[in-house]
Amino acid sequence: MERLGTGIGWRPEIAGDVERMPGIDWVEVVAENVCPGHLPESLLRLRERGVTVVPHGVALGLGGAERPDAGRLEALAERATALRSPLVTEHIAFVRAGGPLSVSPRLEAGHLLPVPRTRDALDVLCENVRIAQDALPVPLAVENIAALFSWPGEEMSEGQFLYDLADRTGVRLLIDVANLHTNHVNRGEDPAKALAELPLEAIAYVHVAGGVERDGVWHDSHAHPVPRPVLDILTDLASRVSPPGVLLERDEDFPEPGELERELTAVREAVEKGAITRSTAQAKSSGSVREAGSCEPARQRVALAQTAVLSSLVAGTPVPEGFDRVRMAVQARALAAKRADVVAKVAPELPVMLGERYRAVFLAHARKRPMTGGYRQDALDFVEQLLLVSGQRGRQHGQLPLRELREWWLERSGPGPRSRRPAVRLARATRRALLRR
Repeated sequence: MERLGTGIGWRPEIAGDVERMPGIDWVEVVAENVCPGHLPESLLRLRERGVTVVPHGVALGLGGAERPDAGRLEALAERATALRSPLVTEHIAFVRAGGPLSVSPRLEAGHLLPVPRTRDALDVLCENVRIAQDALPVPLAVENIAALFSWPGEEMSEGQFLYDLADRTGVRLLIDVANLHTNHVNRGEDPAKALAELPLEAIAYVHVAGGVERDGVWHDSHAHPVPRPVLDILTDLASRVSPPGVLLERDEDFPEPGELERELTAVREAVEKGAITRSTAQAKSSGSVREAGSCEPARQRVALAQTAVLSSLVAGTPVPEGFDRVRMAVQARALAAKRADVVAKVAPELPVMLGERYRAVFLAHARKRPMTGGYRQDALDFVEQLLLVSGQRGRQHGQLPLRELREWWLERSGPGPRSRRPAVRLARATRRALLRR
């Protein structure tokens, strides 16, 4: 496996800082946030300097009951080729459910959700990973995720699940030590036990990130400094194997460059500390085993289970038996909050027009309307429902900027813009909204 060194997650907000940081060997970019034909100039400059760029996918849903979408796989392959990356990475998670396998409407989580550690889920995941491997031009590595809740009736520990996955498919592993810490706090799982059970030779690289604890629940925020327990898990991992690469993730509330550099120094020191005490370990190599037989019955069982879970989280249906209702409520609120945050990013005009009412109004919408498409469609559905409800209730919602919302929706809901200058129209609508506040 190629040695990557020390890296940082590339984000547009810190692109200039990353270019100036000393000791950055590689960067990771969210695959869905870049266009192969229009790569950011910052990434091109880094690549020209010899900095490796790795695309990190978040929307494939390899742990879902359905086979990976061919279009999403093609897009991921295009990004790997455009970036000349030595590998691509994704998550062991499901992000949507419903559809023909469960004979129910399709639902989108808008976030990564944990798969049950069962034989059925493992069979489905292995087949999905093989499909992805065949479609990608470079090796694939998959990441363990953070979870707020546990599935009842699980048959394997996290380490056993990851070991069997790597053993059966030959896939590489992206081990997120912050997620191991999250699962320790939220699910009582021992990080040391997980590391002891992993096929260490399959590790492609390691993620390190910060989070925050609220009311006994750890939230993997990627918006806080890396805590000492996460660095200690990194040291434990480095005492068992020399990780080919270690990367610092930060997605929100970006600090000054100096603080990021200090965090990178702490990451390097944690790895060095582990290397000092590393014992020689013999690990069996993982091979690719192509198993015959149909996976369809397992897919259907997994589809029904995942649909029931996601429906309870985003559509208000009853929590399936055996799940912790408090944790499921925490997860449901987290998903709704993420929807509000991302819609505000993809449609920044909406918070401007609605002002401080935006979040409360959107969360009220989210409680009644699950997301069934992407975030841009979610923004359109939100405004459409506002207009529909306001029309039904007459002047009860007269405080909302209905005319501006209607213009915004009409500009974006059709096959093309209603005018040759939609940006000018939008600017005028936004300015009128600001003048009324």
